[in-house]
Amino acid sequence: MANTNLGKAKSAKNDEFYTQYTDIQNEINAYIDYNPDVFKDKTILLPCDDPEWSNFTKFFVNNFERYGLKKLISTSYAYNSKKVSFDYQPTLFETIDPRFEIETSKARGKIFTLTKDENNDGKIDEKDLKWNYLAGDGDFRSDEIKKLRDEADIIITNPPFSLFREFVAWIFDAKKSFAIIGNMNAITYKEIFPLIKNNQMWLDNPFVRGAGYFTSPLELDKTLSYFNSHDYREGFIRVPGVRWFTNLEHGKRHQPLKLMTESDNIKFSRHKEIKDIGYQHYDNYNAMEVPFTDAIPSDYNGIMGVPISFMDKYCPEQFEIVGVANHGKDNEYDLFTPSINEKTIFKRILIRHKEN
Repeated sequence: MANTNLGKAKSAKNDEFYTQYTDIQNEINAYIDYNPDVFKDKTILLPCDDPEWSNFTKFFVNNFERYGLKKLISTSYAYNSKKVSFDYQPTLFETIDPRFEIETSKARGKIFTLTKDENNDGKIDEKDLKWNYLAGDGDFRSDEIKKLRDEADIIITNPPFSLFREFVAWIFDAKKSFAIIGNMNAITYKEIFPLIKNNQMWLDNPFVRGAGYFTSPLELDKTLSYFNSHDYREGFIRVPGVRWFTNLEHGKRHQPLKLMTESDNIKFSRHKEIKDIGYQHYDNYNAMEVPFTDAIPSDYNGIMGVPISFMDKYCPEQFEIVGVANHGKDNEYDLFTPSINEKTIFKRILIRHKEN
């Protein structure tokens, strides 16, 4: 099942996964291609980060001058607040403050900042990062990190999967621009779906085949089914169904889908469920079931139920999001439980074409 690895991570609170440099680069390039000045003179906050493990800080340090950043702030959660279930060995950097040779036994996170060429060597790089201990453990919900959030223009990170709802609310409380990683199923969360429906948040998907490969400083659970799959990569954990959630514009978001008419789909569709058969309708709602995004008919004017993966290709100029079909009670937009021939099917996004 797609969420097995993610679910086990949540239940163990072992969701400290670190994103690959190339995945960060692919996503940020999408924003730069759309608007080369998107980060110019901006302060970027990377919370839920750890520069010793994470590539977010490395990436933005390497591109600080190229993007014309004003300031980079990266904060990490104290290792001894993580409550890991095995003998995690912190680095010397995490336990001893080399400036004072004092053991930091209490839970304190770290903060890294970058604003200029501190050592006057003619370039801005990792040698110009300034660091210190935070007063607290670095939890993004603390007043200390909230103050940094309020200072920032853009928030970019891979937040703990188990705190995704809370993290999104934390961002929207401050009305900030952001790009964060989450699981696709978050689309239908009652806290998240209204933001997507109202075009306050949208998706991008630079992960190959929709799966992210993450590293972790924690011990990987070898019982996960992933380790026996053909996709296994030594030293990584594969998490299917991950996406970038953002409110930063990118060109892909405004590319309309190329679609066939309903009759052409029935004649030529590559999907056996539709070819020579046609489309089904729900038992309990006046809408048509479209089980594949590429099978959306271009000339159907009613409401259609499409897979949640449709959101990867959603163009707001082409479609209107009407609601969601999940349990019929999750929120005001959850209109019904999708059922065909008295058989419940997986959750659907409800859409219709915009007029011209």
